Amino acid sequence: MAQLIRDDIAALVAEGIRSAQVAGDLPAFDVPAIPIERPKVAAHGDYSTGVSMGLARSAKLKPLEIAQRLAAHLPASNLIGKVEAVPPGYINFALADTWLAGQVETILAQGEPWGSVDVGRGARVQVEFVSANPTGPLTVGSARNAAIGDTLASVLQAAGYAVEREYYMNDAGSKIRKFGQTIYARYAQAINYNEPLPEEYYPGQYLIDLGRQLATEHGDKFLNMPRAQAVDELTHIGIQAMLDDVRNTLKRMNVHMDTWFSERSLYTSGLFDRVIKMLRDKGLTSEKDGAVWFAAQELGEDKDAVLIRSADVIPDPEDRPTYLASDVAYVWNKLVDRKFDKAIYIWGADHQGDKPRVIAVARALGLDPSKVVIVLYQLVTLKRGGELVRMSKSSGEFITLREVIDEVGSDAIRFTLLTRSADSTMDFDLKLAKEQSSENPVYYVQYAHARIASILKKARSEGFGEAGGDVSLLVTPGDLSLIRKMLELREVIAKCAVDLSPHHLAHYAQDLAATFHAFYRDCRVVSSLPEDAEMTKARLKLVRAAKTVLACTLHLMGMNAPDSM
Repeated sequence: MAQLIRDDIAALVAEGIRSAQVAGDLPAFDVPAIPIERPKVAAHGDYSTGVSMGLARSAKLKPLEIAQRLAAHLPASNLIGKVEAVPPGYINFALADTWLAGQVETILAQGEPWGSVDVGRGARVQVEFVSANPTGPLTVGSARNAAIGDTLASVLQAAGYAVEREYYMNDAGSKIRKFGQTIYARYAQAINYNEPLPEEYYPGQYLIDLGRQLATEHGDKFLNMPRAQAVDELTHIGIQAMLDDVRNTLKRMNVHMDTWFSERSLYTSGLFDRVIKMLRDKGLTSEKDGAVWFAAQELGEDKDAVLIRSADVIPDPEDRPTYLASDVAYVWNKLVDRKFDKAIYIWGADHQGDKPRVIAVARALGLDPSKVVIVLYQLVTLKRGGELVRMSKSSGEFITLREVIDEVGSDAIRFTLLTRSADSTMDFDLKLAKEQSSENPVYYVQYAHARIASILKKARSEGFGEAGGDVSLLVTPGDLSLIRKMLELREVIAKCAVDLSPHHLAHYAQDLAATFHAFYRDCRVVSSLPEDAEMTKARLKLVRAAKTVLACTLHLMGMNAPDSM
C-alpha cells in the first residue's frame, strides 16, 4: 500500500528542517509534526505547509524568514516541480508535471488496488450495521444504514484495516416473543382455527402470508403439541424466514455480511451473567423497585439506566434484560473475546441517547472507550417527484427496501444515500433516482465510466492502440487537471477512513466525472493525423487510467461500473 503524497512532502519538509539546522540556518529544536494542506487557491500550488508559523518562537525568527531558509534546504525530489515561500510564512508546493504524467503508468500497472493506502496498518476493525430486528422485512429506513455501513467497511479495507462486517440479530426478548405469538395466531387462523391475536401483535400482510405458508407446509402439526413448544418452534422458523429475506435483500443491495451474531448467544453462553457480575463487583449496579440499574452517574453520566427490569413488571425472566443489558455483554464480546481494535456501530439518530451509555459501559468494564465508535445517521424522507411517499403501493403498509430496489435499483439507492453526511437529514426522490440525466448524480458518474469504455472500444475498432505510448507528453492543462483529480482518490479514502465519513467518496466521484467530461471536451483523445499519433497513444493510456480510478471509486461504494448505458 502506498503512502499519501502529503506524507511524502511532510517527510521532505522534516528533512529540510534538519538540513537547515546542520547548516546553521535554523537553530536546534525538535522537528515537529508537519501539517500539509491543500491551498484554497489553486494558483498557489498543490500543497502547502504553515509549519514556519509554529516554529517562530523556537527559532526566534519571523515565519517568512523561516519559510525562506527552509525552502532553500529542501532536498531534491522528482515529486516537486516548484517551491515558493510566501507571506506570512507558508511554503507552497507544485507537483512536477513529469511526475504527474508518470502516475498514469503507475495506475495502469497496479489497477484498482492503486487506490489503497496504509492508514490502518492492519488494525482489526468491526463494522456492525443494519441489524434490524428479525421480525419483518427490511424497510426503506434500513437503506441508509446499509449504504453507510457497507461503504465505510470497504473504505476502511482500502485504507489498510482488517475489517469484519457484522449483522447483530436481536433474536431475544419481548419483541421476539410477541413476534412468535403473532405467527402462531396467523398460522392457526390459516387453518380455520379460532385463534385471537395476542394483545400486542405484529401487524402486516407478511405475517398473514407466512401463516398461510406454514399451514400449507405443516398442516395442523403445531396445534397438536403443547402451545409453548409450538410458539417456540414457530418463532425459530419465523426468525429464519425473516433473516433469509434480509439476506436476499442485502444481497440485492450488494451487501455481504461476514458474521451474523445472535443476541441470544450472549445469554446462553453465560457471558451476560459474567459481565453483570463484573459491574456488580465494581459497585456499578444498584437495585431499586425490584430492577437492576447501571450506576452510570458514578461515571459522570446524567442518569442511571435500567439493566434488568423488575419481575413485578415483567414476569418472564427472558424478557427482563433491556437493550443496554445486551450491549454490556456485546461490547465485551467485541473488544475482549474477539479482540477487535475498534468496534464501529452504525445507528439511527433515534438511538442518540444510548450512545453515551454504551461508551460508559465500556469504561465501567475497564475497556478503552475510544475503541467504541458510534456513527449516528439521520432518517430519510422518501418522495416521488417532490410528493411525500408514506405507504407501500402494493400492500398499503410500510415500504420495504425490496420494493425500492425493484423501482430504482441498488446503485441509485446507495449513491443517493451517500451524497450527504450521515448527520444530515435528506430526501430520497424516487423519480429523480430513475432519471437518465446529469441531474441524477448516479447516472452522471456511471455515464462517465460508460463514456470512457465507449471511447476505448471505438479506438480499438478503428485500429488505434496505446502500445508504446509516452505519458510524458501529457502536460497540457487538461491532461494534468485530470491526473491531479485522479490522484486525489487516495486522500479521499484516507479522509473517509479517519473521519468515518463515506459521503466524501460520492462527492469525489461526481468531481472526477465532471473533470473527465471537461477533459474530453477540451482535449482530443483520438486523432487520425500522423503528427498526433504519439499523443493519441498517450491519451488512450490516460483515459484507461481514468476508467480504472472511476471504477475503483464506484466499487468502493458497492456500485457497478458499467461499460454501456
